[in-house]
Amino acid sequence: MMMAVLCLAWSCGEKPEPVPVKEPAPVMTGCVPENGAKDIAIQNVSVKISFDQNVKCTSDGQKLVTITPSAEISKIMAYDKDVTITLGTLEYETTYTVKFPAGCVSGYKDNPTEKEISVSFTTCDKKPVIPDPDPDKIPARGDNIAWKMAEKLALGFNLGNQMDAYVNDVADETCWGNAKATQQTFTKLKSYGFSTVRIPITWMGHIGDAPDYAIEKAWMDRVVELVGYAQNAGLICIINTHHDENNNEGPAHWLNIKAALSSADKNTEIKNEIAAVWGQIAERFKDYGDWLIFEPFNEIQDGGWGWSDAFKKNPQAQYDILNGWNQVFVDAVRKTGGNNSNRWLGIPGYAANPKFTMEGLVLPKDSATDRLMVGVHCYDPASFCGAGTDTKYDEWGHTGTAGKKPSEEERALRMTMASLYEYYVNRGIPCYFGEFGCVNKSSIRGSAFQKYYLEYFCKAARSFGLACIIWDNGVETADKGEAFGYINHGTGEYIANGSSVVPVMAKGQNDKTSAYTLESVYNNAPK
Repeated sequence: MMMAVLCLAWSCGEKPEPVPVKEPAPVMTGCVPENGAKDIAIQNVSVKISFDQNVKCTSDGQKLVTITPSAEISKIMAYDKDVTITLGTLEYETTYTVKFPAGCVSGYKDNPTEKEISVSFTTCDKKPVIPDPDPDKIPARGDNIAWKMAEKLALGFNLGNQMDAYVNDVADETCWGNAKATQQTFTKLKSYGFSTVRIPITWMGHIGDAPDYAIEKAWMDRVVELVGYAQNAGLICIINTHHDENNNEGPAHWLNIKAALSSADKNTEIKNEIAAVWGQIAERFKDYGDWLIFEPFNEIQDGGWGWSDAFKKNPQAQYDILNGWNQVFVDAVRKTGGNNSNRWLGIPGYAANPKFTMEGLVLPKDSATDRLMVGVHCYDPASFCGAGTDTKYDEWGHTGTAGKKPSEEERALRMTMASLYEYYVNRGIPCYFGEFGCVNKSSIRGSAFQKYYLEYFCKAARSFGLACIIWDNGVETADKGEAFGYINHGTGEYIANGSSVVPVMAKGQNDKTSAYTLESVYNNAPK
C-alpha cells in the first residue's frame, strides 16, 4: 500500500502561521506486485489540506502553488479553508515539497514565509498480503484501539429488510415480508455467538416538513424499543439512515447526492435535514451507553455504484459532498451532549465500497478523540455472493470451478482486507464490514461453498483486525431473489441453512485457538 504522509514544517515570523487541521494521510491505490517489481510512477495524486484561514491559490488564472522536484500540478481546487491539489505523474520513493507562498493564505499577505508541506511516497512490502497473518506479530496489536474495537464488535447481524423496508415511499417494518422483531430474536442472536446487531432504519415517510423535520413519535418509539431489545440481550447496537438515500428514485429519498452536486442550495437543504434528523435521534439516545453506535448513512452514491459517467469523470466532487455530509452528522450528534459527546460513530465512504472509501473518505473533524470508525460493505465476488438459482455460480475459491487460477478468489478477498488493515487498523482507526454475505444456494454443492466462503471471510477479517456484520434479509430460498435469510426475524430461530453457516461464522470471528488458522480453513474447502 502506498501512502502519502504529510509532514508540516514552518518557520516563525511576526505573525503566526495558519495551522492546517490534522487530516488522515491520503492513501495511494495499488501496491507492489508479488514478483517484487516496483511501479515507476504514481498517477494523478490528490492531496487535501485544511487551513484555519481562507485560502486563495490562484491569481488571474495563474497557479501560485509550486512543487519541488518539478512535477505537474494539474488541478487546484480551493473552497474557503480547504485546498485539494491534484498532481501529475510522481516518481516512486520520492519526497515532494508543495509550497504555498505568503499571498496564498488570506490575512497573511505581509508574511514572506512560505508554507511547505512534504508529501512522501513509500513502497510497500514485496509480499504485502500473506495467507495467514499472525496477529501476535502485527505491530502494536495490544495497544491498538482499532484491534480492541474489532474484538468487541466481532461478529454482527443485520436486521435487514425490517425497519429499512418501505412501500409507497413510507418505511414500514413488515411490508417486505418479515414479522415484527421481538426480544426473543435478539436474545437468540446473542446465544448464537453474535456480539453486535446493526438495525438499518429508513426514516422516509416519518419525517415532517422543513425547517424542523420532526420525526414521527410512533416510528421513533419503535426504534427505541428495538434498541432496548439489543441492550437487554447484551448486544452492541448500530443504527443508521438506510433507504433514505436516492439511487435514481423519487424525491422522497432525500439523501440525493446527484441533486446536491448540481445545486449548492439543494446541498444546503440536505445538510439541514441531516442535522435536524440526526439531532433528534441523538437527543433521544443521549443517555444511552457506548454500546450504542450511530452510523449516518448506508451506501450513498449517485445510482451508478461507481460506474456512472459523472462519477468516473470527477469522483472527487462526489467524495467532497459525502465528506461534507459526514461532517454535518458528527457535528449534530456531538452538539446534543450527554453520552453523545464521546459516543462511537461509524463513518461510511462512497457506496460503502472499500476502494472508493480509501480513495475518497476524509474522516470528519471531531471534538471527541479516537471515537470514529470506518464502515465498508463487501459482497465480492458478486457473481457468487449474489447468484442463487444459477448453479454456474455455485462455487468459490481454489477448489471451485475448473479453469480459474489457483487461490485467486481467496487472494482477492485478502487483498481487500489487507488494504483496509494498512490504511485504517494499523493506524489505530477501527474498521468494520457493516454488511457482507452470500445468498443461499439451490444445490448441496453450492451450499457447501457458501459455508466455506462465509467462514473464510470471517476468519480473514479477524486476522486483519476487522469486525464483520452479516446481511440477513429474512429471505430463505434462492427462487425468491436475494436469499440472505439465515434467522427468522420474528422468533430468532434458524431458517434455511442458518444452523450450518452461523456457527462457522461465529467460529471464524471468535475462535482464538492456535490450531484454528486461516490456512486450516483454506485446507478444509469443499473438494
